[in-house]
Amino acid sequence: MTEERIVVGENTQYPLSGLLTLPADIQIPVPAVVFVHGSGASNMDEKVGKLTPFKDLAQGLAQRGIASVRYDKRTFAHGLKMLRDKTLDVTVKTETIDDAILATQILKKDARIDPERVFIIGHSMGGMLSPRIDAEGGNYSGIIIMAGSPRRLEDIMLDQNDAVLRSTKGVVHWIVKKQVKKLTEMFDGLYQLSDEQARKRKMGGGTTLYYFKEMGEHPASGYLTATEKPILILQGEKDFQATPEKDFAAYQQLLAGKGNVTFRLYEGLNHAFVPAVYGDIMKAKQEYGIEQHIPEEVITDIADWIHGGTV
Repeated sequence: MTEERIVVGENTQYPLSGLLTLPADIQIPVPAVVFVHGSGASNMDEKVGKLTPFKDLAQGLAQRGIASVRYDKRTFAHGLKMLRDKTLDVTVKTETIDDAILATQILKKDARIDPERVFIIGHSMGGMLSPRIDAEGGNYSGIIIMAGSPRRLEDIMLDQNDAVLRSTKGVVHWIVKKQVKKLTEMFDGLYQLSDEQARKRKMGGGTTLYYFKEMGEHPASGYLTATEKPILILQGEKDFQATPEKDFAAYQQLLAGKGNVTFRLYEGLNHAFVPAVYGDIMKAKQEYGIEQHIPEEVITDIADWIHGGTV
């Protein structure tokens, strides 16, 4: 395995540091993947606590003959600059989609990469966005969704808050209940707002309701049902952020009977595809604070699927 420094979006307003990871001793052009982060600011390894999911995947796939590009997310590298840019609408397009397409172009122009075998791996919200990225210019050979959901982001957030609410008692329960009520009221009637009205309604961290409205008006379900490209949907059985009961099941229901879709549920793995420790949304920080790595089984399944085998 070798790694080369790259810049995604070089000569743009928002250049991003990245790594191109390559198998050793390339004789013929190899397949490759682009990694797309989940929500929030994240570095190229998608580091959370002591976990580095994208680094694990990149290095494991390289050992199996597959190249990859990973890069710092725009909100990680330029978060303050984005907030100060009054001409910029902060949406999933400007935050994620545009950069994923630029990273894809780097791979497709590299002579060591087979441009007809470039795939996308989206994790969490990156998985939710992967079908849209494909349709809006990524044009991948296949789509890999890890711990994603075809549901709307605000619905997932409300479910996560409800899970927190059920895990609290006393004064903390009362505080969380008020927060959940406020969030529910904020999202109520979201799609009846005009774009300008949604832009004026601020949320935490500089996000506006337009961020959710714009994303919700491009539902993953529409892209997924329309495409005939190969799709691999992976989920951890102990995921408490995108749950098997609601999110993985929603994919299965939406795509039932489509021969281009493969599903894989991993017993005992959490949202980051490492073994669950606490399995409790209230202990997410502690769970992700324990150093672990993605099991070989997950990486092998992805590699086999990319190479055209079975999972």
